[in-house]
Amino acid sequence: MATRKPKNPELAAAANNLGVAARHIRRAVSHKVDEIGASASVDLAKAKRRLDAQLKKIEARLIKVTNDAKRSLHKAVREAETRLQATKKAAQARLAEMHRARKGKAAAKKKVGRKPAVKKAPAKKAAARKAAARKTAA
Repeated sequence: MATRKPKNPELAAAANNLGVAARHIRRAVSHKVDEIGASASVDLAKAKRRLDAQLKKIEARLIKVTNDAKRSLHKAVREAETRLQATKKAAQARLAEMHRARKGKAAAKKKVGRKPAVKKAPAKKAAARKAAARKTAA
């Protein structure tokens, strides 16, 4: 198709200038958007690095606190085991002492029971000797 020759060349020139201006504006806006995007990307990367550094610090603190808690727990368990062993030992010693005391009382009872019997037996023998002596004297 054939193009029509515009009736007003000034209007055509103005339209052409408007098109060129629109292209320049589009290009300028596109560059600004790219710059803003790049700036936002840089700021985002910086923020991400800061967050990563803080996250690493927090993780290191968490590991340290966890290790300290484990050490404290192990220490408390060791102390409790030591106290338990000492208590066990003391209880066994006291039990042994009670057994010895019981055996001592039982032995004392037996000895007390035997002593009069032992005393009586020599008295009987002494009486028998005296009787034998009287018989021989008579």
